[in-house]
Amino acid sequence: MRRLHELEARRRSLMARCEQQRLEIAYRLAELSPAAQLSNWTRRAPTSAATHPFKWLVSLATLLVMMRERRVVGLIGKVSAGVALLSRATAIVRLLRQIRSLSGAVR
Repeated sequence: MRRLHELEARRRSLMARCEQQRLEIAYRLAELSPAAQLSNWTRRAPTSAATHPFKWLVSLATLLVMMRERRVVGLIGKVSAGVALLSRATAIVRLLRQIRSLSGAVR
């Protein structure tokens, strides 16, 4: 009889834990619904969109990309070549500084 009571108590505790997990999963799924995401986004959008000029710049750049794809693709190539050239130049400058510091230490 005692074993039966222990098993029933264990069953009740497991059922309570299952119910908690079920409620947690239901809550998380409700957060993932498109309606909930849209309402969260609209709540924070008016305050954050108007106060950050960087977001305006990004949106204008996006419009430029959409309107003038050919020019932007060419510009992206030039910018990436410039970045590569700049990174090599900084590596050379860093190497020259190391050489100067070594020659200064020898004197």
